[in-house]
Amino acid sequence: MDLVKKKVEKPQRDFTKRQLSQWQKQRRKQRIILGFGIFIIVAVLGIVGVGIYSKWYIAEYKPLRQTVINVNDTEYNMDYYIKTLKVYGEGQPSYIMYYLADEVVRFIEQNELMRHGAMELGISISSDEVNGKLKSLGLPLEQPYKDIVGAELLVKKLLDEYFELEVPVSAEQRHIMAMLLESESQAIEVRARLEDGESFADIAGELSVEGVSKNEEGDLGWHPRDILTVMLGTSIPEEYAFESGVGVLSQPLYDETITKEIGYWLIKVLEREEESGDAHIQAILLGNQEEAQEVTAILEASEDYDKDFADLAKELSQHDASKEDGGDLNWLPPGVMSSTFDEFAFNAEIELGTLSEPIRDDTVITKGGYWLLEVVDEDEDRQIEDDDRASLKGKLLEEWVSGLWDDPENKVESYLDDEKKEWAVERAIGG
Repeated sequence: MDLVKKKVEKPQRDFTKRQLSQWQKQRRKQRIILGFGIFIIVAVLGIVGVGIYSKWYIAEYKPLRQTVINVNDTEYNMDYYIKTLKVYGEGQPSYIMYYLADEVVRFIEQNELMRHGAMELGISISSDEVNGKLKSLGLPLEQPYKDIVGAELLVKKLLDEYFELEVPVSAEQRHIMAMLLESESQAIEVRARLEDGESFADIAGELSVEGVSKNEEGDLGWHPRDILTVMLGTSIPEEYAFESGVGVLSQPLYDETITKEIGYWLIKVLEREEESGDAHIQAILLGNQEEAQEVTAILEASEDYDKDFADLAKELSQHDASKEDGGDLNWLPPGVMSSTFDEFAFNAEIELGTLSEPIRDDTVITKGGYWLLEVVDEDEDRQIEDDDRASLKGKLLEEWVSGLWDDPENKVESYLDDEKKEWAVERAIGG
């Protein structure tokens, strides 16, 4: 048997010219269809890609490059603003960022105004100084950090090299005793006690309702002009100190702007919720006991108690959150207000609608009081203490910065509306 199989060759197929022509046309058609299909796919992908890029460019890239602040032709874009927001808001709760939005705008504008103004005074901060400070603090060498640290270094240099020369070493000074009392009748009574020989220090330490004079037992020490106003937040003691003679005890001097850590509540509870312990409360906050007693007398004699309570709250209450609502605090749980407030408001034994006696509260802030003042001594040329010189330099710096803002030569523009600030805050929070 022949084990070798011969290879069977297929007969070669011959194509006619017509068949070749049809076959070639079919191949060309397939290539055209395939090419067109690839073109469509590429075009679609291109459109999608362009759409994604366009959306990103319009929504993210372009807004970040837009100028949002312009100070004397120095431009700051949205990206810089967001980064500065992040620096200031670092470690803060997210909601704080919304409060910082305007502060950061102010910082950027003022920092640039100060830089320009200081250069005119021949004072500047070098990049080496800024970078060295950042490294010592372990902070990144990024622009917002550089500007923040640069501003701090500039302020220090202005104080040490420029305003140091603007403040004298010595000046006319007064040594003054002071105390703030809550009402005129109390001030008249205390003044009589002082004239009878009682100690100013003892009474001030016990009764003064202003923090500095109470802590110092009335003795405010020696100071030149402008210091007492900064120290106390009011000009009345300083005006008296430099206009009155030595040893003259003032009459009670009313100060409507001074703040004090004391107030008196008049409270009534409208409703109580037994399960939660919450109460619906209406209240009036007054600045002194005498006024609280006068309002109490009006309400007790009133023929329309509810209306008069609301009207008096709108007129007299120093509790801003409820004043416009006629003293209505709405529903409150225990612990929101002070313990002295809660003792009355959440006492289930007190009948609904009962008006409280005036309740003293040392945790609230109210305005108004009566000064008693006395100049202990005077010196026409006394050396100024270091703390006072620092305060005077700080005051001059504030006035100088204020002048930069008021200077018509300085052009400051912000293009940030509320919507843009919110957009910036969301990105600062988001990382």
